[in-house]
Amino acid sequence: RDLAPEPPAAAGCVRAGTRTPWDRCPRWAPGPSRPRCLLWGLAFLLSLSLLGTWSSNRVRYLLSCPVHSRVRMAWAARLRFPAVTLCNNNPVRFLQLTKPDLYSAGQWLGLAAENRSLLPGLLEGLPDAQRHWLSRLANYSRFLPPRRSERTMHSLFHRLGHQIEDMLLACRFRGEPCGPQHFTPVYTRYGKCYTFNADPRSPRVTRQGGMGNGLELMLDIQQEEYLPIWRETNETSFEAGIRVQIHSQDEPPYIHQLGFGVSPGFQTFVSCQEQRLTYLPQPWGNCRASVPGEQILPGYEGYSIAACRLQCEKEAVVSSCQCRMAPMPGNESICSPNVYIECADRTLGRCRPDSQERCSCPTPCNLTRYGKEISMVRIPNKGSARYLARKYHRNETYIRENFLVLDIFFEALNYEAIEQKKAYELAGLLGDIGGQMGLFIGASILTILEILDYIYEVSGSAGSSQAGCTPRGPVGLRTTPGPLPGWVHPPGTHRAGHGPWPPRQAGCRPPRAPSGWAWQVVQRVPLPRHAGFYPVSDHRGFGLERPS
Repeated sequence: RDLAPEPPAAAGCVRAGTRTPWDRCPRWAPGPSRPRCLLWGLAFLLSLSLLGTWSSNRVRYLLSCPVHSRVRMAWAARLRFPAVTLCNNNPVRFLQLTKPDLYSAGQWLGLAAENRSLLPGLLEGLPDAQRHWLSRLANYSRFLPPRRSERTMHSLFHRLGHQIEDMLLACRFRGEPCGPQHFTPVYTRYGKCYTFNADPRSPRVTRQGGMGNGLELMLDIQQEEYLPIWRETNETSFEAGIRVQIHSQDEPPYIHQLGFGVSPGFQTFVSCQEQRLTYLPQPWGNCRASVPGEQILPGYEGYSIAACRLQCEKEAVVSSCQCRMAPMPGNESICSPNVYIECADRTLGRCRPDSQERCSCPTPCNLTRYGKEISMVRIPNKGSARYLARKYHRNETYIRENFLVLDIFFEALNYEAIEQKKAYELAGLLGDIGGQMGLFIGASILTILEILDYIYEVSGSAGSSQAGCTPRGPVGLRTTPGPLPGWVHPPGTHRAGHGPWPPRQAGCRPPRAPSGWAWQVVQRVPLPRHAGFYPVSDHRGFGLERPS
């Protein structure tokens, strides 16, 4: 018969001809097998809960900003040689003191009491010549003190510090001679120090590793010029030798904390390896990036931990003492020796225990440091002692107590790159969630989009005449006048009025088809007479067909 559906269709109609790739969806709808639907529903809810649990875990992991470190060894055709800063452990040469120096800085040097008289017992421990010389210096009768003694503090380090021209006996870099002109004066807690290869604009490079391809120095520490120790002060040093720091040209020396000692009577070998460290800023790390054009200290571009600490120390001393110490850069006036003792040294001592609270200096995001392996041998041997004594007009005892050799070189032309990387990013999160969706609910982004598109189609065709059913059942089909040849009503179907099923049957789904029959979506298309059924309609609808 001709079957024609009557509009309108219900919004909740399930169209048998519409399917999605998510082919398990129809099984969730209520059907004749209620336990089966219940099992599918429980499986869906369990899979959905597992998906939510694993997805939330991945989101929390992403928000924790995890990082990992990558270490690799790289080779280079040449490497920039580091800056080498060296200081004599004795800040002031004793035999170069003058009367104004002793008057202004005698108490700070540990030679005089508060009334500027020499400490009791000091003269007894000196040789006769030095005892008479120091007694004359300490006689202030007819002495006119300088008007502004604070000006003598900087000049004291400049004049009384050990001079590189006197200490440097031999110098070679990559086998070529070098001299005092290749050293730059710099002031630290040890007084006047010297830096080799200090200019960051034209640094020296090395093209080969191993001994003989770096810096070789022979130094005289001049122990006869060391200050006599009769009382401990903040500037007292019991060591004999030099202090050395190997650092980048982009950071100032912080030698009193980061330096290592070299003793006289030894040849010290320092094998270096460059390490380039890269850290991540917030929120993955706690490093501080350098701002282009930023200058923490004059002469040093960019940010470094040493520059930050020196700046913090200067601010603390200036705030408490209204002056700065001589090694501290700046334009403020330099503290006098008395202020050194009464204020500046005490301020620095208070800063050390709570330095992290008062002065936060995070690690720079890009940092170059140098790993060191130190070894030494005793010098001179018996054969070379006489030769050195004749060459430098010194006796063998003096050479053993004052001479040292320092050899700094790269172990090989490679560097170690240590990089901090993001361990988990948004792309990884999306990939993990996509994998969990495929594992637990068999879906992907395209599947979700198709489901949304399906919902849109169903909701959009709720009032359309193409649905062929009402909320109370698919009752819109009617018979055409007169029987057609070959028409056979299936057994058990409703013969009266409006189609082959009861008009008020609840739900959108048609009843179960009799044995040997099946429900199909039909349209107005001519079928051969022998098929036994002529589904003729202007729209899509339901119809029964006997399979051939």
